[in-house]
Amino acid sequence: MFKLGADLQVYLHREPIDFRAGINSLAVLVQETMALDPFAPAVFAFCNRRRDRMKLLFFDRSGFVLVLKRLAEDKFRWPRRQETVMRLTTEQLHWILEGLQKYPCL
Repeated sequence: MFKLGADLQVYLHREPIDFRAGINSLAVLVQETMALDPFAPAVFAFCNRRRDRMKLLFFDRSGFVLVLKRLAEDKFRWPRRQETVMRLTTEQLHWILEGLQKYPCL
């Protein structure tokens, strides 16, 4: 598993997205729906309807990076909040990616 820098902002889009979306579509979603800058030093996390796949989008000074994680047998434990966009720490994002059952402070 890779580790993201602790200094990055993490934004979780709570509503499921169409997983056919690529880098350009996700960057537009970040800008228009989330009202955030896709070029900012941040990671944007998205999940599919079944919550067995997760995409991370970030800009690394030379271009966009898209990471896809697909779970073989389980589902991501998605935070239950009302807001569409949640701000997380990189540690909290790693908890979700690692499949922890309960998250402190989420």
